[in-house]
Amino acid sequence: MLALYGPGVRESTRSPHDPSHGLPHGRSHDLSRRSLLGLGLTTALPLAAVTARPAAAAPEGAPTIGGERLARGGVQVSGAAGLPTKLNSRAWLVAEWETGHVLAAYRAHQRLAPASTLKMLFADTVLRKFDRAERHTVTEADLAGIPEGSSLVGIRPGISYTVEQLWQGVFLRSGNDAVHVLAHMNGGVARTVAEMQARADDLQALDTHVVSPDGFDHPGQLSSAYDLTLFARHGLRNADFRAYCGTRTADFPAGGRKTFQIQNTDRLLTGAWGLRTYDGLIGVKNGYTSNAGNTFTGAAVRDGRTLLVTVMHPEAGSNAVYEETAALLDWGFTHGRSAQPVGALVEPISEGGARAGASSGPGRRKTARAAAGAPGAAADGPSTLRLLEGGAGTVALLAGGAWALRRRLRRRKASVASGRPSAPGAATGAPTGDSGGRHRR
Repeated sequence: MLALYGPGVRESTRSPHDPSHGLPHGRSHDLSRRSLLGLGLTTALPLAAVTARPAAAAPEGAPTIGGERLARGGVQVSGAAGLPTKLNSRAWLVAEWETGHVLAAYRAHQRLAPASTLKMLFADTVLRKFDRAERHTVTEADLAGIPEGSSLVGIRPGISYTVEQLWQGVFLRSGNDAVHVLAHMNGGVARTVAEMQARADDLQALDTHVVSPDGFDHPGQLSSAYDLTLFARHGLRNADFRAYCGTRTADFPAGGRKTFQIQNTDRLLTGAWGLRTYDGLIGVKNGYTSNAGNTFTGAAVRDGRTLLVTVMHPEAGSNAVYEETAALLDWGFTHGRSAQPVGALVEPISEGGARAGASSGPGRRKTARAAAGAPGAAADGPSTLRLLEGGAGTVALLAGGAWALRRRLRRRKASVASGRPSAPGAATGAPTGDSGGRHRR
């Protein structure tokens, strides 16, 4: 049975938020014109992007996204001491948001189950498509196919929600019901998965294989600390993304004029479960499943300097992912100032970023992929069936898309002005949290 968060129903009292809060003057970026929609990626999408497939490990000597040191297995740091000694996560990474410099990393390209941190990619893919004031009345079909055991915000058929409220359900409560409603508004789960995979490829997040838009456990659904940090960095350039991931509480519709309050599950943002709030925290997203364990990407700003930290699968209890994130942020704001970069967060291809590796053909994802991560298995069973929603019509739309995507990306790249796009500014507030059992965040 799907578990709902029990609402404390009360009359509606919305609290507005300022999307630019915490940003340096003049540094609020909304890159909607640079989204894949701007490339015309609306119907012709590669069929391979929506069918699960095993990924091959990189051959010896293949280029590593972000720099060759990020493919190594041990702790990578240069020119700075004082790294926390009690880290037991399977992978982590510390980077500067503005420059993209990777200050320290451990198994940055190790391919692991991402859980709800994959929702950062979902948001970066879909967020710009709908006005936040647009309303949608939810149907039973919108909520079909949500995996059993999902975390839910409590969306009900027949109730009208604004797009803003749906995104609050995604960011604050990690609601898979909100994800599925937005995915259906976007043309369906299959289309959304295809667009997410295309977005990941454009961001050069080549460790990532998307099977579902919500990040729930499915065979073959994988990402890495490096890729999750790419998603956070790019997403936080959008004012709405920043505002949603930094919102602590919101009033959510319960039918009629009544609402119930939802709270962000990010423990470093809210101070829940015995943790202190982290000073200067911006966001961005936490995740948990019984398979993935706890995963978190957080961003914080101090003295005008913004850092990103991703921590994946610590061996300890549920607070460890936040404690290790806080420790790495502390290191980055102090000792990390003297660190020499051990790698870099690359820019999206569609925004002028140099393509990693010389190949631009179908084999690029193999030859340019980092060798540190183990390949994932192909998905089967219910996951495949869900990806085929829409039947023959969807397949027809997707046929031939790989060629069209490559052609459009090359054309877009040629039209971009020389030089890198503006670096992101600082953001505000972040969320975390998780639950036991198979509930996922």
